[in-house]
Amino acid sequence: MSSDPRFSAFLKERIGLDVASVGEAIIERAVRQRCQSSQAQSAQDYWQYLQHSRDEQQALIEAVIVPETWFFRYPESFATLARLAQARLAEIKQMRALRILSLPCSTGEEPYSIAMALLDAGLAPHQFKVQGMDVSPLSVERARRGVYGKNSFRGADLEFRDRHFTEEAGGYRIADRVREQVRLQVGNLLDPALLANEPIYDFVFCRNLLIYFDQPTQKQVFDVLKELTHVDGVLFIGPAEGSLLGRHGMRSIGVPQSFAFSRHVEQTPPAPVFVPMPAPTPQRSAAPIPLKPRPFSKPRPPEPPAKVPHTDAGELLSQIATLANEGKSAEARAACERYLGSHPPAAQVFYWLGLLSDVAGSALEAQGYYRKALYLEPQHPQALMHLAALLESQGDSAGARRLQARAARSERADSESKP
Repeated sequence: MSSDPRFSAFLKERIGLDVASVGEAIIERAVRQRCQSSQAQSAQDYWQYLQHSRDEQQALIEAVIVPETWFFRYPESFATLARLAQARLAEIKQMRALRILSLPCSTGEEPYSIAMALLDAGLAPHQFKVQGMDVSPLSVERARRGVYGKNSFRGADLEFRDRHFTEEAGGYRIADRVREQVRLQVGNLLDPALLANEPIYDFVFCRNLLIYFDQPTQKQVFDVLKELTHVDGVLFIGPAEGSLLGRHGMRSIGVPQSFAFSRHVEQTPPAPVFVPMPAPTPQRSAAPIPLKPRPFSKPRPPEPPAKVPHTDAGELLSQIATLANEGKSAEARAACERYLGSHPPAAQVFYWLGLLSDVAGSALEAQGYYRKALYLEPQHPQALMHLAALLESQGDSAGARRLQARAARSERADSESKP
């Protein structure tokens, strides 16, 4: 029952979910739960029931989607939004309200955080409106209730809770002045008619969603996001998704830990500095780091890559990605250290360490980890794009452009190598 591929195919068709991004175990567990709840006697019985029940289809989707969110997750994104919003209002001479989209909005923490950040920055209620959208009716209903438990409030700075919430028996209820700024609705990002009659948005938040799709679906979703975002607008994404946007003509605005991207107007690139590298092989494998430290002082050609055992190494890499994307930075870092203690060094592990340091605000440490990833795998796309964003934020525009050009060459080589 649990390994039946029809259920993965159903989720792929309905919400674009790539089974490899979450692991088969998540889908297997959800199917088992729904089989028990519906009292299906076999996989075939449940499959037949699923085909004829819209409610059950949604229930299976709900069982797979486990929202992991909290107020002001990645706080620099909201601080950056507040600054950009004030500048945008000045540009348009306050002739209309700013439009901000949050999707998926999950249980509402993100769109309400957007509204609180803008109100705290001094924007008047008539100057902006926030649209929240999610594929899950259950999540949208919880967002409309506006009552949150302690798990939605994380971090040391919780002063916003005193300003914008009222404590009650079931948790904390968000203030009406915040709720009134946010409109919530159910919607599927893969729906071609999504928001077709709505004006475009000045700012779009779509964080930690693209990582759950395969490449064709990522391209499809990105095209939708680009249509929804004003040509002068800004798209906020998750920490691990920067390289995906870089491939599609978007560029970091250069604010560390904001994960904010704008459209990039192509210019004639400078003369290449680096010798083009061959297209990377599909299996990312790691070359061992020399035992002596300072591997970057005098680079030497890497030795033939050593294959990482496919057993627990792959599972640990998947665990690192899951923990990092859920915001569990300490646990993700510990998993990286466990990996490096029991397996040959891997570029992807150093990339995750760089990303975790980047999110924590340790730019210098992050830069070192990204460079280690590129030492092991010179064309690692995510490391190239994130290091480019770091250099840009530090004023090294030339270095950033070189890395972006290098990533673009890698992308072209990757495309040309495919049949």
